[in-house]
Amino acid sequence: MSERKAMLILHGKQALNEEVRDAVERKREEGWELAVRLTWEAGDAQRLVNEALATGYMHLVAGGGDGTLRDIAEAMAAQASDASLVLLPLGTANDFARAAGVSLLPHEALNLLDVPARAIDLGEVGGQVFLNMATGGFGSQVTANTSEDLKKILGGAAYLFTGLSRFSELHAAYGELQGPDFHWRGDLLALGIGNGRQAGGGHLLCPEAIADDGLLDVSILPAPQELVGTLKDLLAGGWGIDNMFVRTRLPWIEIKASEGLDINLDGEPLQGENLRFRALPGALRVHLPEDSPLLGASAP
Repeated sequence: MSERKAMLILHGKQALNEEVRDAVERKREEGWELAVRLTWEAGDAQRLVNEALATGYMHLVAGGGDGTLRDIAEAMAAQASDASLVLLPLGTANDFARAAGVSLLPHEALNLLDVPARAIDLGEVGGQVFLNMATGGFGSQVTANTSEDLKKILGGAAYLFTGLSRFSELHAAYGELQGPDFHWRGDLLALGIGNGRQAGGGHLLCPEAIADDGLLDVSILPAPQELVGTLKDLLAGGWGIDNMFVRTRLPWIEIKASEGLDINLDGEPLQGENLRFRALPGALRVHLPEDSPLLGASAP
């Protein structure tokens, strides 16, 4: 099969996106044989990935938001294929793509097909894979409860609006976190376990995360005594109280939460009282900008 052949798996909501259509035509004019398939319902992304790999495609493009990206990355990792992935960010937050330096302009994003792929890590918990970040506590509730209509109107600011409108409902979660040479317990307001750096529409929870170091960055925001007042200031300031976080970098971490903890895996909800997160080093080949902040200094 030609090396310049790729399949774009596009979220169904983007079917009439003229910028995407123009970008696809540009790549075809440059000599790329670029097929397009649309998702319609749950499970479509996995099915389309499997079909693409079975028919010999070595380059896939994920066209959608962070959830679409996660679904496609998980399906590719499950196949243990040498195929590589290009990000075409079309969602509201596009947190992983933004942190990785991927352009939000479709034609510029598709140009990454011509950049060599690099092996990056994935995160895993309970058999589920995430590419960007697992978030817990209030941040994950805000993401889960932000309506699609509000995101259409306000974009990434919708997450902040939702948080401000719901801050009086909050309570801290008690948790115990343990990993190699690390142990922390107490009430937490928010938790980020990152392969990428930001979540929830641009909140930098793991600002130093590297996607190809074989480790997960862990950021814990302990709950202050004045919970509601501090939370309101926190959300209004864009989570800009960096000195309050407890941070570490680990190959794995276990979390115990007596009341259970709401977790968001790149848009996929998860709840549990005992969870073990681990990094999957070099589990996915991705085309990122050569100067991407998420890439370490190692050569391809």
